[in-house]
Amino acid sequence: MSLPMLNKHGRVGTAFRPAVVGKAPRSTVRVMASASPLTFSKYQGLGNDFILIDNRHSSNPVVTPEQAVKICDRNFGVGGDGVIFALPPVGDTDLTMRIFNSDGSEPEMCGNGIRCLAKFVADVDKAAPRKYKIHTLAGLIQPELLADGQVRVDMGEPILEGRKVPTTLAPTQGSTVVQQDLVVDGKTYKVTCVSMGNPHAIIYSCDGKTIKIDELDKELAALGPKFERNAVFPARTNTEFVEVIDRSHVRMVVWERGAGRTLACGTGACALVVAGILEGRVDRDKTCQVDLPGGPLQIEWSTADNHIYMTGPAELVFSGSVRA
Repeated sequence: MSLPMLNKHGRVGTAFRPAVVGKAPRSTVRVMASASPLTFSKYQGLGNDFILIDNRHSSNPVVTPEQAVKICDRNFGVGGDGVIFALPPVGDTDLTMRIFNSDGSEPEMCGNGIRCLAKFVADVDKAAPRKYKIHTLAGLIQPELLADGQVRVDMGEPILEGRKVPTTLAPTQGSTVVQQDLVVDGKTYKVTCVSMGNPHAIIYSCDGKTIKIDELDKELAALGPKFERNAVFPARTNTEFVEVIDRSHVRMVVWERGAGRTLACGTGACALVVAGILEGRVDRDKTCQVDLPGGPLQIEWSTADNHIYMTGPAELVFSGSVRA
C-alpha cells in the first residue's frame, strides 16, 4: 500500500486503499498540541474536501468551530473545506449531519459533503450500498450509494420564494427573484436566487452578455466576496457563475459562503440548474451535466415530485488522527 504524502497545499500525492476509521493507518497525521488525538477520515467529492468525524456517540460535535478552522488549515492542519460530523439520528432518520466551514461558520447543508458523509458512514459500518435518511439543518436529505461507487442524492425541493432564500432583491416572477439586476463594481449582473436549504445567487449574464467562465475565472477571488457579503443577502450567499454549453450541459465556477473558492459545490450545481430552467436556458426533466472545476455532476429537477436529484462521486483520501 502506497503511503500518502501531503504537499504544501494539503493535497495527497498518492492514492491508496480505504482504511476503516478507528484502525490507525500508517499514514497517520498528527498536528497541533492537545491532550488526545482525534481520529478522522478525509474524503473528497470532485475536489471539495472534508474532514469526517464519527460523532454518533454524542449530539455535540467533539470539535469547536475554532478548532475546525485550525484543522482545515492547509499549511498547519489537515487541510479541507470543512469538518463534517456524523451525529446521532433525529426522529425517523439514520443519522444527523453538521458541518463547520473552513472559516468556522456553520452552513445548513453541503451537497458534496453529504455524499462524502454517506460514503464515510458506509465505510465505517462496512455496510452494503444503501439509501440513508440524514437529518440536516436544511431538512431531510437522502443519499443513496450506488453499485458503481457513485452517490445519488434526493436533495428535496428547491426554495424559490425570495424572502425565504433569503434575499431583499425584488421578486420578478411572482415571489421568485429571476434575472434581477444587481450592480457590483459598476457592472450589472442578472441574478436568480434559489435556496437548497442554503442560499444561492446564480448568474448567467452580465451587462447583457452571457458569462464566459475562462474570462470570469480570473476575477473570482476579488468578485466572490462582494457577492457573498452583499447587503441584499442578509444570511450571506453562495455565488455561482454559469456558462451554457447546451440545454443539458453547463459550466460553472463557485464562490462558497464561508469557504471561498472551491473546486465544487453540490447544492450550487442543483441551484444553478433550477435557475437555468427558470430562465429558460436548461430543460426540465432531463439530466443536466454541470462541469465544475473538480469534475462533473449530474443534476435533474423532476416535475413528478418537484425534487432535485444529484449524482456524483465521493472518495476516501486518507485516514489519520489530529491533535485538535
